[in-house]
Amino acid sequence: MAQSEFDQPAFLVKLRSGDQAAYRALIRRFHASLTRVAASVIGSHAQAEEVVQDTWLAVFSNIARFEGRSSLTTWLFSIVMNRARTRIGREGRTVGLPSILDGAQPGERAVPTSAFKPDGHWAEAPRLWDEISPERIVGGRQLWDHVQEAIENLPAGQKAVILLRDMEARTAEEACEILGISAENQRVLLHRARGRLRATIDRLTSPTAAIPAARPAPTRGPGATGLARLIAWLLPRPLGATC
Repeated sequence: MAQSEFDQPAFLVKLRSGDQAAYRALIRRFHASLTRVAASVIGSHAQAEEVVQDTWLAVFSNIARFEGRSSLTTWLFSIVMNRARTRIGREGRTVGLPSILDGAQPGERAVPTSAFKPDGHWAEAPRLWDEISPERIVGGRQLWDHVQEAIENLPAGQKAVILLRDMEARTAEEACEILGISAENQRVLLHRARGRLRATIDRLTSPTAAIPAARPAPTRGPGATGLARLIAWLLPRPLGATC
């Protein structure tokens, strides 16, 4: 089911009437994505699972009052973020959520300024994986796993933003609304996250690089399309083109 289909009036009618197949489709599509976003700010996958379970209970209880002022997807992610904030506050974290979402030291650059031309495009065009050598095509299967690992290792704010923007195809405005951050902060976090991932891909695709052995590939769930889109975006396009 395409993401836009979840906002169709017919699908919302099914949810409001308690249609079990509709709820299964919603959970199957978004459970893993909601868990990853929650874990990016809580720092614990187990706690993120609990937060997402609470989120689904809230969805089931409140779907009749959902007015459609935002997309259903934005509503889901907003609920999970609100519950993540509650979990952080309940545990008395010394670092609040806004600080967690800063994601990096002030002035940090994901890539050096020299990597860009004055117009914001890359000084050196990204290398296309399939153009390096036939052997690299085989190694390309490993790229998927290593980019996923690199995403998991991003600072919290950068990870949350890139999951929403590039994995879930949320707009900049939606990401700001869900995370409760400014447009400028969102732009900076996205730039830094994309830069870190671009650097990871450059290391892996260097003609002299020894490709790390990939672990057994996990089952590719609903986020597979988003990850493929992100990898394709990072390889052929300039980072500074559009945020």
